[in-house]
Amino acid sequence: MKIATEPVGSIPRPAYLIEAMGSFAKGQIQEKELSALTEKAIRETLHLFEQTGSPVVTDGEQSKPSFATYPIYGLKELTPDGVVIPFADGHTRQLPKLTAGPFHYQTYANSYFEKAKKLTQLPVKQAVISSSAISLLYPQEGIPGYSREQFIKDLVNEAEADIRRCLNAGAYNVQIDFTEARLAIKLDPSKGLLKMFIDLNNQVLDRFTEAEQKKIGVHTCPGGDHDSTHSADISYTELLPLLFELHVGNFYLEYAAEKDKTSALKAIKEFSKPNQKIFIGVTNVLDPRVETPQEVCDLIVEASKFIPISRLGTTDDCGFSPFADDTSTARETAFAKITARIRGTQLAEKKLGN
Repeated sequence: MKIATEPVGSIPRPAYLIEAMGSFAKGQIQEKELSALTEKAIRETLHLFEQTGSPVVTDGEQSKPSFATYPIYGLKELTPDGVVIPFADGHTRQLPKLTAGPFHYQTYANSYFEKAKKLTQLPVKQAVISSSAISLLYPQEGIPGYSREQFIKDLVNEAEADIRRCLNAGAYNVQIDFTEARLAIKLDPSKGLLKMFIDLNNQVLDRFTEAEQKKIGVHTCPGGDHDSTHSADISYTELLPLLFELHVGNFYLEYAAEKDKTSALKAIKEFSKPNQKIFIGVTNVLDPRVETPQEVCDLIVEASKFIPISRLGTTDDCGFSPFADDTSTARETAFAKITARIRGTQLAEKKLGN
């Protein structure tokens, strides 16, 4: 039986694109020049994906400023002093803060998808950011004349549009990045914040039919940035029972870097539903060592003892470079890991098919 395998999303950008992004931010080059280099990077990324034998590809998020803030890039009603996310190695990422309404997206993800679709014959999946992550833009002190309740209504409308535009444009599937899920438990051990996040995402997902939900998935990991994480110290078993309450057909779960893999598999077996497909991460994106196909195969075979093969898929633990300025992983390493994932998945198919 074939085992589905898909990338999560981001691929490290080539040096020339990172340099061009920096030059554009400083006003040293025009948007036309940046666009030409971005298209070159997308074309090269898709070609390298094709060389790995990947049955499904992405644009590698080459033109996204970050996986989290692409919808609001250029929005004027923002200040830079929003929620701070600390990582285990001491570095931080800071979200912007909304200053006025009504809230709206500046960029929808289908704009990335449609560029990639023209450059490959393979199915293209598209990653979008979760509504729960964007909800963090609204300040705790509120916004005069623009209530949080109205903000959430506007956000749900925009998040739905982001997904629907991708589906309507022909995306193979749409993956919602929900990396703040585990972090929510760290911030609120009572899990009230996580439940609120799941409820908000389901408000968006419930606007789609059951057939459409089968083409929508959720990705979760403990955050991956500069080879560090923001919530790996939170037990996976605390998250998984609630995660499977999301109304989607596909789950892309960080797994290769997990220390307690057996507990994670037991939780997947106990709490996932028969109509949910589970893509386990089989490459650790934070480790520069490239896994062998046999190591990948072994992870899949072990997982098959807990997850029926018909519901089992493979992926990478996380995006390789979710923020444009993250150069901690070499581009060549990312594609070597993807190749190992694909070959290891093929080995597992043969072994489990006997």
